[in-house]
Amino acid sequence: MAQTNINIRMDEGLKKQAESLFSELGMTISTAFNVFVRQAVRQKKIPFEISAESDPFYSESNMKVLLQSIKEADEGKFIVKTMEELEAMEK
Repeated sequence: MAQTNINIRMDEGLKKQAESLFSELGMTISTAFNVFVRQAVRQKKIPFEISAESDPFYSESNMKVLLQSIKEADEGKFIVKTMEELEAMEK
């Protein structure tokens, strides 16, 4: 099987994150890219959903929770804690 080299421009921070993730999965970026390309060719599509609404903050389920929280706050149903109290809860 003949091989070819492909150069990819990527932000250094993103590259480091990708290397860390793929290392945890037992592969290199090159292997991960090959997996992606093989799946794309096999499925004849990008093998995952691409959406303009990629920020999970704006997901439908999160928006429901946020709107409920706003409603409860408007009704006076909220708890006030200082930063010290919140930090103490983490310990």
